[in-house]
Amino acid sequence: MRVLYVAAEVYPLVKTGGLGDVSAALPPALIRQGQDVRLLLPGLPAIMAGVADLKQVATFTTALAAGPVTLLRGRLPDGDVPAYVIHAPLLYDRPGNPYMAADGRDWQDNHRRFALLGWVAAQLAAGQADGGWKPHIVHGHDWHAGLAPAYMTAQADTRVGSVFTIHNLAYQGLFPYPVFPELGLPPPFFSMEGMEFYGQVSFMKAGLIYSDRITTVSPTYAREIRSLPQGCGLEGVINARAHVLSGILNGVDYALWNPVTDTALAKKYTADKPAGKAACKAALQTEMGLQPQPDALLFAVVSRLSAQKGLDLVLAALPELVRQGGQLALLGSGDAALEQAFRDAAAQHPGAVAVRIGYDETFSHRMMAGADVILVPSRFEPCGLTQMYGLRYGTLPLVRRVGGLADTVRDAGDGGENRNGATGFVFDEASAHGLLGAAKRAFDTYRNRKSWLAMMRRAMAENFSWDEAAQHYVTLYRGLRPEVVTGDRRVNRV
Repeated sequence: MRVLYVAAEVYPLVKTGGLGDVSAALPPALIRQGQDVRLLLPGLPAIMAGVADLKQVATFTTALAAGPVTLLRGRLPDGDVPAYVIHAPLLYDRPGNPYMAADGRDWQDNHRRFALLGWVAAQLAAGQADGGWKPHIVHGHDWHAGLAPAYMTAQADTRVGSVFTIHNLAYQGLFPYPVFPELGLPPPFFSMEGMEFYGQVSFMKAGLIYSDRITTVSPTYAREIRSLPQGCGLEGVINARAHVLSGILNGVDYALWNPVTDTALAKKYTADKPAGKAACKAALQTEMGLQPQPDALLFAVVSRLSAQKGLDLVLAALPELVRQGGQLALLGSGDAALEQAFRDAAAQHPGAVAVRIGYDETFSHRMMAGADVILVPSRFEPCGLTQMYGLRYGTLPLVRRVGGLADTVRDAGDGGENRNGATGFVFDEASAHGLLGAAKRAFDTYRNRKSWLAMMRRAMAENFSWDEAAQHYVTLYRGLRPEVVTGDRRVNRV
């Protein structure tokens, strides 16, 4: 099948979160399974610079752009994935974050910038962009691609299926009503049955309403978003479309995340020969300015700093973790108040708490290998990749039982490390008390070296490869095709 994959990010060119990792790993996995997959990306500076062998395939005139729009085709840096790039300098040629200016505020024309992404996807679906290639399926990711199925539905005559994946329902692409006429969609599309959301334009709701199939990035999150609080006000829409909703767990690119081959590490190691992990721990303690204590239980946080990630729980629990002999290393950035609070914690606990504000992909690998426990205490987590990286590195996850965290980590429980083939430590209550209960189990297990090593080996043997996820998507695409070729597309999906 020919699949057009529509996203705003792709690692290593542009990445603000897990979406960039997914965009980099899922298309190659689908290609390995015999699918013809091409990626459609906005022409952000890093994408323009990083996609190789760009050649013009089409030009467009559209009211969405205040200047010419050119569609280019090339290949991602690894050479395996063809990529279309939308060259619209007036919309995309801007520094820094793809969604916001240096002052932290969203670009005021984001509705045009990401409407254009969906509109060009629809032109490709209609066979009006690259005459030699027309997709069977357009697969859009998160709100940035939410208008792709809306524009496809407005065209009405296309026999191309659409799939829309929710990566995080909390980010919905909301814009005031006055922008709607700029989008060029028929007036009925702004209605309760369409993309209207409490008087605003919702790109996320457009994806939910007008796509043929909806997926999200873990089975548990697919259930959670059908009710408050995870439904974020869209639970009614999601329940109305529950018959086309499925949860497909994200995967891990083990070519990048593997302690056996990872060149970023102080020393490589395997599940059978884990001695190198101790060298990685010592190197991390030195690099972060922590006390060189090989027996200290070293917790790590590698995360965007936000309320969603539950890091206020870590701050509240931190004095007790340190009192029990634990250490904390943190790498991340985000909410200014959280950044300062962790800086203050490091100052209060020198040698036991160390903080690096910012993000460094290579250093994140050393964090993952050097720590004993990876903390992911999220209030909600659609999938989460960090805990899966931790598993492969033998860095046992301590997580809340939500979303993809619940789907990927098996709790040691009070009964010990063999319970349910445990691979980590899971808690329910979103509180410091809940986190500390799981941490106590981690400390208890860590004191029993034999038990800890057994759990490490079990964790490192877990397999969340993209090949399995890709097979689920192939099955989804194949199930959609008979319906698509009939040309039976309905404007009102609810």
